[in-house]
Amino acid sequence: MAQTFAPSHRSVSLRERWGVYKNLLCGVTTVVNHGEKATINAPLITVFENCQSIHSVQFEKNWRKRLNHPFKINQPVVIHTGEGTNAAAHTEIDELIKWNLLKRKLIGIHGVAMDIKQAKHFKALVWCPESNYFLLNKTAAVNELKTKTSILFGTDSTLTGYWDIWYHIRLARKTKMLTDHELYHSLTSLPAQTWKLNTGRIAIGFDADIVVVKANSKPGLQAFYNVTPDDILLVMHKGEILLFDESLYHQLTGITAQSYSKLFTGSHFKYVQGDIHGLIAEIKGYKPDTNFPVPYPVQPAA
Repeated sequence: MAQTFAPSHRSVSLRERWGVYKNLLCGVTTVVNHGEKATINAPLITVFENCQSIHSVQFEKNWRKRLNHPFKINQPVVIHTGEGTNAAAHTEIDELIKWNLLKRKLIGIHGVAMDIKQAKHFKALVWCPESNYFLLNKTAAVNELKTKTSILFGTDSTLTGYWDIWYHIRLARKTKMLTDHELYHSLTSLPAQTWKLNTGRIAIGFDADIVVVKANSKPGLQAFYNVTPDDILLVMHKGEILLFDESLYHQLTGITAQSYSKLFTGSHFKYVQGDIHGLIAEIKGYKPDTNFPVPYPVQPAA
């Protein structure tokens, strides 16, 4: 008989803390957490949780009651839906729509089985193409669904995907289901509007979440889609520098190297705020076979 073991508090904490750094190394300044509330204190990047997470119609027993909770009416509902390729996955979406008695804002995740008639009932759809192809060999028809709902880019990478979001983005671009501009906005302005964040564009009055990368020879947005974590020169979150390339060290006056960890990514050294060395060592002590996208043992801080 198979047994299911709940993850320990320590393992959850370690995964959350590493998840923050994994995203930061890719230049991500905001993530939306779907699931149990995060336990991490004062994360370096924004971990957005001002929504109600329901796993799915199929796997959450009391989903109808939670969906129609009167005290949650002003919060959007985020739920896995249509995560499959069969008729059951499609009709599951209809059941969710039918039971949304309070007409709450629905934000679906995956929507592989979703059609355009169903899409109009959703405030947005979180599209996770890499995860979908890995599990189902198919992804949502966002080229059609985008006419009825907003498409937000997602990765589901803690479970089924590659750590580097730029890999996910390039895979999405290859599908040609979204234009280059649509895909770019699915990562920036549309999520900011959907989640009501004070970010998503560089303008007066908005949070200074800025990523600076090395220039390349590609024109326009093609340069954006060629970025790798190694190309990132600086990541700023709400005006605070969280990561910078070693090449900028002497240009950043006032930076105290002691509050940063120095590590090697691809072919460059980066300074990352906080003790990422200690975190990696702690995770290795808990699970020695864990692989990281940075060399281990890591380069000691200068």
